[in-house]
Amino acid sequence: MKTAQDPRHIKREKTIKKLFSFSFRPLKKKAGVLQPIMARLQKIDRLISKCAPDWPVEKLNKVDLAILRLAIFELIIDKNPKKVIIDEAIELAKKYGSENSPKFVNGVLGSVLLELKKENGA
Repeated sequence: MKTAQDPRHIKREKTIKKLFSFSFRPLKKKAGVLQPIMARLQKIDRLISKCAPDWPVEKLNKVDLAILRLAIFELIIDKNPKKVIIDEAIELAKKYGSENSPKFVNGVLGSVLLELKKENGA
């Protein structure tokens, strides 16, 4: 069972905080934990734009954007079960986002999963 002390959960929290900070102050040096995410940022942001067409990336709540970027990155490359990734993203949205963040994050990630299945021919 997942707890607040789970090292993976703590790592995700730290990563979304760094991604949130990046929204205001882009990194000059793309090092550390964000490097692999930044390397795929264009693809991640394209998926967000496609799956949330009413919300341009630059207009999204910065917390929601950070959570979505991390979750989509994990969905693209991580071997964790997709349900775990989405559940973690929703939990982070409940903790750090607005009242509507969990529903929004869940909806966007559901659409992203469908889009990734299309891209992979499944």
